[in-house]
Amino acid sequence: MATIRERTKADGTKSYLAQIIRRNPAYQESRTFDKRKSAQSWAKKREAEIDAEIAQGNVPTKRSTKRVTLGDAIKRYVDESMAEIGKTKAQVLKTIRDEYDIADMACDRIESKHIVEFVLELHKRKDGGLSPATALNYLSHLSAVFSTARPLWGFPLDAQAMKDAQTVCSKMGYTAKPKERDRRPTLDELDRLMRHFQEATQANPRTMPMHIITAFAVFSTRRQDEICRITWDDYEPDYSQIMVRKMKNPGQKGGIDTRVELPDPCRAIIDAMPRKKDRIFPFNSDTISRRFTEACKVLGIEDLHFHDLRHEGTSRLAEKGRTVPQLAAVTGHKAWKSLERYTHVRQTGDKFENWKWIEAVT
Repeated sequence: MATIRERTKADGTKSYLAQIIRRNPAYQESRTFDKRKSAQSWAKKREAEIDAEIAQGNVPTKRSTKRVTLGDAIKRYVDESMAEIGKTKAQVLKTIRDEYDIADMACDRIESKHIVEFVLELHKRKDGGLSPATALNYLSHLSAVFSTARPLWGFPLDAQAMKDAQTVCSKMGYTAKPKERDRRPTLDELDRLMRHFQEATQANPRTMPMHIITAFAVFSTRRQDEICRITWDDYEPDYSQIMVRKMKNPGQKGGIDTRVELPDPCRAIIDAMPRKKDRIFPFNSDTISRRFTEACKVLGIEDLHFHDLRHEGTSRLAEKGRTVPQLAAVTGHKAWKSLERYTHVRQTGDKFENWKWIEAVT
C-alpha cells in the first residue's frame, strides 16, 4: 500500500509525496503532487502497474527512466515559456497535469483516441462536467504543448494526433465554440438597476457608485476591467478619446494599448468624477461584476451580465447609424468581421435620447 506524506514548502503551501515500496523484488518509486487527491490517484494506478509487472516475473522499472510523460511536457512548457501565459491557461494546464490520467501517459503512447477520451472525461466531472465551449478551451491550451514539445525538446508528442482529436471532438459535439450572446437590457431593467444603485450610494456615500459605472459601461462600450484601469493621464478630453491599456486582442497575450473614441455622454461622466486618485474609476473589477450580479438577483432580472452592457452600447451606436469602421473606433475591435452582426439592426434612432439617468451621472 502506498503512503502519502504531507509536506509544507518554504512558501507555506502544501505538497504531497506519494511513495510506493515493494520488498520482493526490492523496488521503490515516488512522486510529488500539489493535491492529495492527485497523489492518491497516481499511486493507485501506478501500484497496479507495478504489481502486474511483478506477477509476470519482471522487475519493475520506473517509467520516468524510460519515457517522459505528458505531465512532464506540460510542466516544462509552463516553466520555460518566455511568452506570457495567461492565468486561465496556466491553471488549466496545471489541472490537467494534476488531475487527469492522460498526464501520466508516456508521450510516445498518446494517440488521438486517448485525447478524445480525456475530453469525454471533462464532461463527466463530479462538479457536473464542463460545457463543450469550456472543453474546447482545455483542448486548445493542451494543443500548445503538443505543437511545442517535439520540435523544442524532442519529446515524442504527436501533433497530428492532437489535430485529429480536435476534428473528431468538433464533429461529435464534444467541443464547440461558445454561442454569441445577444442579451440586451431593456430600458425598464436599466431604470431599475440605476435606481437600485443610486439608492445604495445615497444610503452610504462610500459605496461604489455603480449607477455611474453602469452608465459609463453602456455609453463607452468598455469592459469592466478596462474601466477600472483608465487613468486621468489616459484621458484626452480635447479629442474625446481615452487610451485603453491592455485591451483584449485575439492572439496577443497581455492585450494591446488602444486609443478609442468616447461617444457622448462619456466625457461628461468622466468630468464629473473626483480627481482624488490616478485612476478615474478607482474600483475593483471583480467587485463590479459581483455587485451587478447581486443587484440583478435582488431585482429579479434574469440572464443579464455586466458584459452585456458592452453589447448594448455597441448596438446603440449601430442603431444611430454608425458604420462598422465607426463602431470599431469606439469598441477597439481590430477585426471588423466580429462587428458585422451589429449592422443588421431592427430599429433606428437612440433609445437613450432624453434618458433621465444621464443627468444623474454627469
